Amino acid sequence: MTFEQILIGQRDDVLLITLNRPERLNAWTPTMSAEMTAAIEAADSDDAIAAVVVTGSGRGFCAGADIEATFNAQLDGDDGAARPREQRSWVDVIRSTKPIVAAVNGHAVGVGLTMILPFDRIIASSAARFSLRFVKMGLVPELASSHFLPARVGISAASDLMLSGRIIDADAALAVGLADEVVDPDALVDRAIEQAREYGENPTPQLRWIKELLTMNASEPDTELVQRRELDYLERAYRSDEHAAAVKSFLESRGAAS
Repeated sequence: MTFEQILIGQRDDVLLITLNRPERLNAWTPTMSAEMTAAIEAADSDDAIAAVVVTGSGRGFCAGADIEATFNAQLDGDDGAARPREQRSWVDVIRSTKPIVAAVNGHAVGVGLTMILPFDRIIASSAARFSLRFVKMGLVPELASSHFLPARVGISAASDLMLSGRIIDADAALAVGLADEVVDPDALVDRAIEQAREYGENPTPQLRWIKELLTMNASEPDTELVQRRELDYLERAYRSDEHAAAVKSFLESRGAAS
C-alpha cells in the first residue's frame, strides 16, 4: 500500500504510522485522514499486527488543519475541503480498532489534538505542545472532542483549554491529564511501542470488547444498563477460545508448581 502523506513501518507486531508532511509540521489534510484510516483498518485486519502507534516526522506532531488546503479552499467554494474523504467516522475507527497509542513528538494543535483524544493512551515528548485553538480560528471543536476532552481532564480544565485556545507544554498537559506520560524526545517512539505491545500481548477479541464497553459505558448514567452490557460481553468471553486457553494455562502452571 502506497501513501503520499504518511509513512508506515513495523516494529515486530506493532505498526508505526508517521505523519509525513514535515515541511508543514504535518498539518492535517483530508488525504492524510483517509490514508491514516486506511492504514489503521489494514492493521486491524492483519493478524501479524497487535497494536498501532502514531507519531509525526520532523519537529511537529500535527499543527492542525492545513489552512490553505482546507479552510481557505472551503471559503473559496470547495465545500469538501475541510472534510475527511473517508465515509467511516474517525471516532468509530479508533474506538473499534486494536490498541492505539499516540507518540506526540511536537505541536499537537486543533485537529492534531482532537484526533488523538479517543486513543487508548497519549505519550508525549517533553518537547510536545498542545492546543485546542478552534476558537482562535472562529470555529468550534470536532471529532467528539467536547466528549473526550472532558472525559480525560474534567469539565473545568476542558472549558479552560477550549475557551482560551492557548498552548500548553507537556508538563502542563500531564498535570491536567491530557497527556498520560511524558518522556525524553529520544525515548518517545520506543516507549510508545513498548506500551502498545504490552496492550497487544492480550487477546484481540477481548481487547476490542473492553474498548467497546469503555466507549459505551464511560458516560452512561444508567448503571443497570452498564452491568447488562458487561454481562452480555462476559457471556461472549466465557465461550471464547482465549478464555478456555487462559484457564487451561493457569491450571497447568499451578499443577507444575505443586
